[in-house]
This record gives sequence, C-alpha cells and structure tokens, in this order.
Amino acid sequence: MPLPELQLLERIRNAAKSSRSARVRVGIGDDCAVLRTVPAEDWLVTTDLSLQGVHFRLDCDSAEAIGHRVLLRGLSDIAAMGGEPVAAFLSLAVPSRTPQRWVDDFTRGLLRLARRYKVELAGGDTAESRSGIVADIVVVGRVPRGDVVLRSGAQVGDEVYVTGHLGESAGTLAELKARRKPPASVPEPRVAVGRWLRAHRAATAMIDLSDGLSTDLAHICQQSKVGAVVEASAIPLPAWLRRRNENKALALALHGGEDYELLFTARPSRHIPRFIAGVRVTRIGRIVDGRRVWLQGTLGKTLLRAKGWQHFTGRS
Repeated sequence: MPLPELQLLERIRNAAKSSRSARVRVGIGDDCAVLRTVPAEDWLVTTDLSLQGVHFRLDCDSAEAIGHRVLLRGLSDIAAMGGEPVAAFLSLAVPSRTPQRWVDDFTRGLLRLARRYKVELAGGDTAESRSGIVADIVVVGRVPRGDVVLRSGAQVGDEVYVTGHLGESAGTLAELKARRKPPASVPEPRVAVGRWLRAHRAATAMIDLSDGLSTDLAHICQQSKVGAVVEASAIPLPAWLRRRNENKALALALHGGEDYELLFTARPSRHIPRFIAGVRVTRIGRIVDGRRVWLQGTLGKTLLRAKGWQHFTGRS
C-alpha cells in the first residue's frame, strides 16, 4: 500500500521540484497548477479522478448525476482559484458490459453542466476497463495575471468563511444508506463567487470543500503556516439535516466532504457580503497563531482533527 494520500503527494511534490520551469508559477499543492504563457493571463489546469466504488456507486447515483459530479470536481477547483473555466478534457474507461444508454446519460449530465458554465468539452480518451468505471476530468481555466487566489495567503487575524450549507452531500448519502429518501440536492460549482472574491481582492486564501471542512481547512493552515478556530454554532447546516440529528449533522458538515462549497479567509477589516452571486456566505471562525485547528463549542475548545476523506487510509 502507498503512503497515506497527503504524505504521498508531499513525496511526489518534493521529487518534482527540481524540474519546475519558469512557466509553472504554482505546481503541486494547490487546487490548480498555474501556468504563465501569455503576458496578460495565467492559465489554470486541474485534473480529478472519479472511481466507481470510491467516488460514486451505480446503485445510488444515476448516470446523469455521476457525469455532473465528474465535471463539477474540476470546475470547483477553478472556482477555488478565482478563475474562469474555459475547456474540459474527459478520459472515460468503462467495462464492456456497460450499456450504451448509461454512457449517453453520463455524457448528458456532464454536458448539461458544461453548457451552463460555457465550458467546451475539447477532447479526451476512452478505454475498456476491467474493474469498474473510471472517469478522469481535466479542466483548463484562466485568471488575470498575478490575481490567482492560493491556499497559502491566510494571515493571523483573518476571518474564515464558507459558502452555502455544509454536510448536504454526506447527509444525502447517509439517508440513502438508511433507505430513506432525502431532499433533492445537486451541488453547483461556485464559479461566480470565486470570481467575485478574486476580482474584489476580498479573499486572502481559498479552497473548495471536496474532502470535508476539517481536512480542507487544515490544507489552508498547512500552506499558510497558521492555525484556526472554528465556531461550531456558526457552521451553516441544512435545515432538514439539522432536524434529523443536530450532532450527526455537525459531524457530517465537519468531515463529510463533497459539498463543493468555497472555504476562504479575509482580513477582518474587509466587508464580506452575506450573499455573493446569490449564494449565502457565513463567517465560521478565525485564523490564529500556531498550526492547529480548533473547534469552539458550548463546552469549550477542542482539537479539530482532519477526519475528512484521504486516500490510502481506508478512512472517510
């Protein structure tokens, strides 16, 4: 078994440092690589694998929903850098027994989202898989030169914010496993919010919430060399999930992942609107000295360990 995901990525990043060129402004370690190819713009490139049995299940997810989420993962990375998505490339491997209708529905879900965000599916590859469906999406985006929002800009004293509600995706999965029907929920990439935060120079650091708040906030703290305090009572939970079980809802919001909301930091003097591009924005904490992330609850402050998804640990 390889090292746990974060250690494996760090090992690969260190090995790749010696081959970095001047055109690669930001390499491994953020939501996207940043390439400098023309004077006025930086280009963003991100890639995400989606695996049957890991990221989706055929007995729970429709083909259209899977196609939507495959592209969503890449668009959300572009949003987290404050970028504008331009084109996508899809590599799809399916077993030979896969019905053509499934592939058509998958493509329909992906292309519907692509059209909504004016992203062209510009190429890719197909192959036969011997062990389940595999989809790899590459998304290319752009941002004005030097304006990209990284994970590494958070400073002590900054406020911590999230968009939307947290725990919806994990809560939906939990309801399906319990054979209960949850409210319909389709995550959307927060591209317009990311662009607004970048254009107004409002965010000091930003990441998309794909692995869970506890894990993704730890990424910002690690890259920025700071700590954070999260206020449990401030975390925006879906009303239906809170009604089911508030303690469980909080755990899902902290660790569940796949919400694809934006988590960002901003200077305390900076006014952040309650809604940006029609999306709710909530302050949930602050950046502090140190390297640890804390959860402030009614009984005091406890260490918030990163318990979101990490590959090669068997833990989610």
